[in-house]
Amino acid sequence: MSTDYYALLGVTKDASPDEVKKAYRKLARELHPDVNPDPAAQEKFKTVTAAYEVLSDPEKRQMYDLGGDPRQGAGFGGFQGGFDFGDIMDAFFGGGGGQRGPRTRARRGQDALIRLQIDLRTAVFGDTRDITVDTASRCGSCEGSGLADDSEVVTCVMCKGRGELQQMQRSFLGNVMTSRPCPQCQGFGTTIPHPCHECSGDGRVRTRRTMTIQIPPGVDTGTRIQLTGEGEVGPNGGSAGDLFVEIVQAEHPVFERHGDELHCRVTVPMTSAALGATIDLDTLDGVEHLDVRAGTQSGEQLILRGKGASRLRGGQRGDLHVHLDVRVPTDLDAEQVALLTRLAELRSEESVRVGGAEGEPGGGLFSRLKDAFHQK
Repeated sequence: MSTDYYALLGVTKDASPDEVKKAYRKLARELHPDVNPDPAAQEKFKTVTAAYEVLSDPEKRQMYDLGGDPRQGAGFGGFQGGFDFGDIMDAFFGGGGGQRGPRTRARRGQDALIRLQIDLRTAVFGDTRDITVDTASRCGSCEGSGLADDSEVVTCVMCKGRGELQQMQRSFLGNVMTSRPCPQCQGFGTTIPHPCHECSGDGRVRTRRTMTIQIPPGVDTGTRIQLTGEGEVGPNGGSAGDLFVEIVQAEHPVFERHGDELHCRVTVPMTSAALGATIDLDTLDGVEHLDVRAGTQSGEQLILRGKGASRLRGGQRGDLHVHLDVRVPTDLDAEQVALLTRLAELRSEESVRVGGAEGEPGGGLFSRLKDAFHQK
């Protein structure tokens, strides 16, 4: 044979497939037309590509070593002969031509997500909770291998362990070698003739387990707590994914949350608002004594510093806003009406109009209270 493919690539006849590929990649980096525009280098690139096409294929290499012509008369011009574009991509981009060789059976497991409802107190102060998780766990019978007792994986007879099948296709560039996963072994290069009876060869089974998690102060609806390695175990001994616990805060009957601020409404009797009073408010921190000043108007608010919700990062707490609603009585008896009427006379408020221009029908606040009483 006039052309020595081994000499073109600079390897010996007993060179391993990895040595052949490494030698070709080195030459491709030096001779590719995009790197070296010299016409002589381009011609040499075509010849080393043809050499690699033969020596990288076990069947063609065997035919070549026996003195045959595996290229079947195809010339070097125009990249004819079925070279693999993936190896050129590997030479320049470090494996850009896609995955080569068999896939590993062990793969990382999927992440898992569960939702956990908590009350406002837990969201503010934090706590621990027991949660139940249904995920894939490592099979106890085969320890994740997927194999029955005393059995082993077997090299796939269809792809001979390569995990892929190659096929020559004709294109406008000439003959192009394409690869596809082996349908018998699904690209693994091996098969499991005797799978584990417990997991059917997957290396994992579905289980339910209970675990305790820590809920930090300041969480809110939508907050996700990440638990590394507590998700689904990967097949055939693969590492586990992560578990995400998404918080859902239940509504509180008294307090409304806005970020790290809490709000509530307190109804104050008219007399207490007018004369001033002290009221007791049951907060998340215990009973707070609120001083309502004399003359308090409806809609005013009292602010309790540091009695709101916790900040998730930083540990500080917001404020509690107490909104005051002054309640006007509607069920006055005759004595109460008389007292309020006398008060209105003393304050010259018996003819004060709530709204509208002077002369319009209406009446003062106490007049309306009296009218409301007489209408009952």
